[in-house]
Amino acid sequence: MSALVRKLVAVVDDDPRILESLQDLLESAGYDVVVHASGSSLLASGLASIDCLITDIGMPGMDGFELRDRVKRLRPEFPVFLVSGRRDLTDDVAAGQGRDDLFRKPFDGSALLAAVDRAVRGGVGR
Repeated sequence: MSALVRKLVAVVDDDPRILESLQDLLESAGYDVVVHASGSSLLASGLASIDCLITDIGMPGMDGFELRDRVKRLRPEFPVFLVSGRRDLTDDVAAGQGRDDLFRKPFDGSALLAAVDRAVRGGVGR
């Protein structure tokens, strides 16, 4: 990722360790990162400058599915990636509206980075 074309990725998870881990991973790949402990916090801060969203599914209050759906109502083509430790989810259930990628915890960081890179460049994951 070129320093001249830095993209902003939002990460939403109620686990501070996951937030820190994803922030470190994304920043090491050249992304600017904003972290939020809840979907409500992200929505309150606005989506205008964000290029991509990574959100946990299982969070108290607004879960990742609801956050994804609310974001997609505002910005239908916005790339959203879901992460979850739940094993009972099928890819079809996780996909819901549109094509979103599901990454199961523990996930492969390089695969997530590749998906984010494709998405912010206008490819797969939108």
